[in-house]
Amino acid sequence: MTNLYDTLLEVLKEDKRFFTEDGTLLRNKVYESAIKMDADLIRLLLSNADTKSNYFKDVDGVFVFDKTEFGWAVNNRQFLPDSYTRFKNRIGLADARGDLISTSNDVVLSFPYKDCVLVGGQTKDDQKRDEVFFNTTLAPDEVDMLLYPKVIVGTKRYTADGIEENVTFKDNDNLIIKGNNLLAISSLLKRFEGKIKCIYIDPPYNTGNDSFRYNDKFNHSTWLVFMKNRLEIARRLLARNGTIAISIDNYEIGYIQILLDEVFGRENRKNIITIKRGSVTGAKVINPGVVNVVEYVVLYSKEAASWKPNRVFSSNGYDSRYGTFISNYDADCDMWVYTTVLEAWASEIGVAKSKLKKHYGENYDFELNRFAINNAHRICQPATIDDGNVGQDILRGKQESLRNPDKTIALARDNDKKYYIKNGKHIIFASDALMEIDGELTFSQPITDIWDDVLPNDLHNEGGVSLRKGKKPEKLLRRILELCSNEGDIMLDFFAGSGTSGAVAHKTNRQYILVEQMGYIHELPESRIKNVIAGEQTGISKSVNWQGGGSFIYCEIAECNQRFVSEAEAGQTDADLIALLERVLSTGYISYKVNPADIREAAEDFAELSLDDKKRFIMELLDKNMLYVNLCDLDDEEYGISEADKAFTRSFYGLEG
Repeated sequence: MTNLYDTLLEVLKEDKRFFTEDGTLLRNKVYESAIKMDADLIRLLLSNADTKSNYFKDVDGVFVFDKTEFGWAVNNRQFLPDSYTRFKNRIGLADARGDLISTSNDVVLSFPYKDCVLVGGQTKDDQKRDEVFFNTTLAPDEVDMLLYPKVIVGTKRYTADGIEENVTFKDNDNLIIKGNNLLAISSLLKRFEGKIKCIYIDPPYNTGNDSFRYNDKFNHSTWLVFMKNRLEIARRLLARNGTIAISIDNYEIGYIQILLDEVFGRENRKNIITIKRGSVTGAKVINPGVVNVVEYVVLYSKEAASWKPNRVFSSNGYDSRYGTFISNYDADCDMWVYTTVLEAWASEIGVAKSKLKKHYGENYDFELNRFAINNAHRICQPATIDDGNVGQDILRGKQESLRNPDKTIALARDNDKKYYIKNGKHIIFASDALMEIDGELTFSQPITDIWDDVLPNDLHNEGGVSLRKGKKPEKLLRRILELCSNEGDIMLDFFAGSGTSGAVAHKTNRQYILVEQMGYIHELPESRIKNVIAGEQTGISKSVNWQGGGSFIYCEIAECNQRFVSEAEAGQTDADLIALLERVLSTGYISYKVNPADIREAAEDFAELSLDDKKRFIMELLDKNMLYVNLCDLDDEEYGISEADKAFTRSFYGLEG
């Protein structure tokens, strides 16, 4: 079916003024002709029924050219887009107006139901839940004070010794903040811009069955604007050498990468890590096609030139390249006798080497690994010596060993270790590959971009909080934080969920800021960090020798209209919402686009709406710029901010003096 843009192009082709010799449309020439009310152009547009009906208004039998509408059409990105723009339109990186999301200044707010839990890796049972987000998209001219710093209230510092009230903010305080995450992180800018070393988020995954229940184009475009708003602020919060790590699944991995390329720059894309999150069992096996058992973590830096991640190691089984065994390691090295690891192992347990696998059966690899760890100091492999990168003493030792191939030569080093050479090769010991990882001595290797060793085993018990689906393993978060930050650095998670990132940051001596707007903030992240302070021993506790201690401040951004949002979410009956509507109308904090009198006159129509539609209407009615109390209104008596909360707010924003 031909669309209007195709029709317009065919009509314009009848006027050679608007095209180059090679057939390229002179878009600006068309636009200028329209602005000048060019007679030939107008006659051309009137000659076609579609262009006539779309770009002319019938005023008492006279057709008036709507040059504004026509100009918008000619300049719209859906009209003759380049291949990249066409691609972005197709996959949902353009909004309903056809404008690219990357250039959009729209703001998407979200108001999830209080019992909605954002989860990833959903099962079919999860998909049956009717989770709902009320999304509000605000155009730039509808946003004035929305992203201003907010007043902070309800502050309490939780410590191992109890609760402290009437507190002021200290530079090293950990924070758990309740409130809309977009507005909360906007408020953080005043104090933390350019200071966050690592941002980790596990956002809603936007699957076809999750909270964004709309057609695909609206689904993707709204989700992407929702993410773009938050990522742009996240980038400002990051330090120059900072990293953002985002958990995502296969539904949105392609979209989020393109968006991150726009916000952070493609040169700052560092890694796409594949996370094995399950085994091939249960309901997954009966699904058609390839069984999906992975998720992803995408890493982007703030500035590529400043990015210096830490070297992190993972557990690794015995490496068979270390195949040589020194039978008499305690003797002088020039007397060493060499055999193979398997021969030494077989001799130790008194069986033939050929019968080792039969002897141990399915435990063979485990037992071989244990033998290798216990004897790592005498297990080795030869390595080539790079003549161009070693000292003269090593070159002389190499030549001597070649003249005496049965003799092992030892050279002294400054670190009290010795450099061993045999038959022109450097002897490397397996003990150098041993590390303590997660509390156990193991062979190690630098982590790769495939993490299959952070499975969520026994995850429901971690942190002492319950969440059926969606928690991330503490082991996963520990690895991310060890890779992207150091002790004392600040970590931010503005989709805090069950609080895993905060628990791990607390146990590994990172400062952290958690943001969560859901009502479960008390039973999940707040409760979990209290358990951490008390010394709970799940997750990574034993491997880091966690003993408890520390503190955090719980606080909220002060609600204004947001209290009505919460009441709407909680409303169970039509009567609840009818009463709520009247209270909203009486405040005056409603959209300038509506007249309260008109709404009251339509009370019967409102009463006929479904429960969800009543909620949606109330959400749309509220002035979104007044969701929370702005910092400039701190002393306004209308909001009733306590003196203690005023003091904390001033200390947080550095306004004490």
